Amino acid sequence: MGKALDGVRILDFTHVQSGPTCTQLLAWFGADVIKVERAGAGDITREQLRDIPDVDSLYFTMLNHNKRSVTIDTKNPEGKQVLEALIQTCDVLVENFAPGALDRMGFTWERIQALNPRMIVASVKGFGPGPYEDCKVYENVAQCAGGAASTTGFDDGPPVVSGAQIGDSGTGLHLALGIVTALYQRTSTGRGQRVLAAMQDGVLNLCRVKLRDQQRLERTGTMKEYPQYPNGTFGEAVPRAGNASGGGQPGWILKCKGWETDPNAYIYFITQAPVWAKICNVIGKEEWATDPDYATPAARLPHLKDIFAEIERWTMTKTKFEAMAILNKYDIPCGPILSMKEIAEEPSLRKTGTIVEVDHPLRGKYLTVGNPIKLSDSPTEVKRSPLLGEHTDEVMAELGYSPEQISALRTAGAI
Repeated sequence: MGKALDGVRILDFTHVQSGPTCTQLLAWFGADVIKVERAGAGDITREQLRDIPDVDSLYFTMLNHNKRSVTIDTKNPEGKQVLEALIQTCDVLVENFAPGALDRMGFTWERIQALNPRMIVASVKGFGPGPYEDCKVYENVAQCAGGAASTTGFDDGPPVVSGAQIGDSGTGLHLALGIVTALYQRTSTGRGQRVLAAMQDGVLNLCRVKLRDQQRLERTGTMKEYPQYPNGTFGEAVPRAGNASGGGQPGWILKCKGWETDPNAYIYFITQAPVWAKICNVIGKEEWATDPDYATPAARLPHLKDIFAEIERWTMTKTKFEAMAILNKYDIPCGPILSMKEIAEEPSLRKTGTIVEVDHPLRGKYLTVGNPIKLSDSPTEVKRSPLLGEHTDEVMAELGYSPEQISALRTAGAI
């Protein structure tokens, strides 16, 4: 059976992480992604954070699977003609250049539309229209400007950025959805359109519950599920809430056996209301199930610190996996704090294709993440990332260039 995006051709002008995340996802679903790079250099991440000299870094390989690489000098007049031919034969152009860079190359929206009225032009930018739209943005800047950092961490410490790349990869995922949606609309309109995913907007979308809490705080002056309640104070803005779940089911990270030497010997424990009596039985506090100070969710809120301290006394007698095995018997929501080493070695993630081993001609075997989205009729095969310019001749031939013409373009420095 064919792939979901068979027949869709993507002209990939992206680099680093946000754009490549988007185009890699589309490539996993079957799109033909042609990555345009500078001859001799390519995507800057090919050389960033290298662990093997003169070999494409894991930073690059893990973001550019299933793509083809061509090298084109877009400043060269003949190279620009090659790019025009690609625009005329592709469905989508994806870029995450600095603001205005595509226009300065001579490829304004109007010019692209003249070459191919069906072309969808998709862009990642740091900010949408407004006072900061011309500013360059990186991952942690996006997390800060999108509201994530101000609401992450503990109340007695500074704002904290997340290890999850919600600014770069998160925005790339948003952009991929926008592209697929625009492709779908094109089936009825026949027209291309512009798609924009701003990193600030993407982070804010992932932080929407904190915008919810800002309005609740302004209305009520307090939020009872936050650890500042009842003895702390609330200011004008949503505070940092430590490991609180931020929802109607209070949760916290608790120590498990071995925490003194293992920095990940912890478990996330949620005191879900429907299983409260089972929680009381498991930790040996059966009387709490009927005690008026603990029997209802509302009654428990002022006592959450004491409740989690008591639960932690129990979890500290078990490894995180022993605690999981016991708690799961009673449908008590919980989850182990898994290290990257544990995730890399987890057999079930290999079986589902969430973790994949790939063989690279220069690097050898390495682990990477697979497609997080599983389609029953379009399974993903993760193929290695391309070498720099590996498919230039192949793509030029598909555009109708003869071997002699390709040789001439290379002599002229156009490719």
